[in-house]
Amino acid sequence: MFFVPSPYTPPALPDRLHRSARLEDRMHYVVEKLLRRRGWRPRVVPYIGYGTDGWVRVLARVLLAPPGTPRREIERGRGWRRFFCATATGVPVSVDLGGCVHTAVSGRGGYVDEVIDADLAPGWATAQLTVESGASIEAFFRVVSPQARLGVISDIDDTVVVTAMPRPMLAVWNTMLLPETSRRPVPGMAAMYESLLGSDPDSFLVYLSTGAWNVAPALSNFLTRHGFPRGPMLMTDWGPTADAWFRSGRAHKRQQLLRLMSELPQLTWVFVGDDGQHDPDLYAEAVSAFPGRVRAVAIRQLTAAQQVLTHGTPEPLPEKTPGPNVPEVRAPDGFELLTLLTPHL
Repeated sequence: MFFVPSPYTPPALPDRLHRSARLEDRMHYVVEKLLRRRGWRPRVVPYIGYGTDGWVRVLARVLLAPPGTPRREIERGRGWRRFFCATATGVPVSVDLGGCVHTAVSGRGGYVDEVIDADLAPGWATAQLTVESGASIEAFFRVVSPQARLGVISDIDDTVVVTAMPRPMLAVWNTMLLPETSRRPVPGMAAMYESLLGSDPDSFLVYLSTGAWNVAPALSNFLTRHGFPRGPMLMTDWGPTADAWFRSGRAHKRQQLLRLMSELPQLTWVFVGDDGQHDPDLYAEAVSAFPGRVRAVAIRQLTAAQQVLTHGTPEPLPEKTPGPNVPEVRAPDGFELLTLLTPHL
């Protein structure tokens, strides 16, 4: 069968990993070896993937757990504990897509992020992921139709959930200590997404965040509980990278934006973010890189107090604009944003 490959080529890793990455890898190796001796075995945590005609992107993470650990505990953890998980590198993961079996291998930090050939009908699809211990779990994929026309890329922090994420102490509080049930959604955003997607049954929604993959299951529960449409989440790893002590959230968003637009050329996009970070600048860059591929940009306006919590001043950061050919609307909540967006869709 003929498959259409993903047009995206991941950036090449440096010839030699950064010192911080080598130290982290060594620590993970020692911990993994010790825990395996004590009987801990690999378990796979799936994340929602996506794809289109001919391929899907598999997203998952391989963790170590004692025998008999409930799946719910492995996936979700509690508070700070989710940031102190034991990962497993180099573990084969069997991906069964409707009887066609592929093998992916967990990389640094236990992550699996691999594009594989697949012949799946548009809509929601599932695959069975299995690791060497025999533990198996179902993963979900959103397969975008070749005839689809609308895509929505949404930031998470301070766009759909109130977090004031960039300030370090608030990030620790919000992600490690604050219960998910105590977090607040931004008013009207769930209704706005439902309305946008309801206009086109083939439309595609993806959440793009600088938050850590460790909180993805908790965030998924939060979004479901507050009525947000389901979609893949593209997060980051908070640890060292191949070429630096810490990952760049801005670089992560830029890379994923450009990747999505390259992989899904049939879509024109609505970008949704907030004015407390760098979303307007990143969206303006994407508009410039892909002329004619963005329908509109919607920016949630933070209050002066939220601006202070986010970056230290009551005013939004200096920003680029998407240019005269792409409408940009701004409002403090989803209800008003939808009213302003509707004439441009």
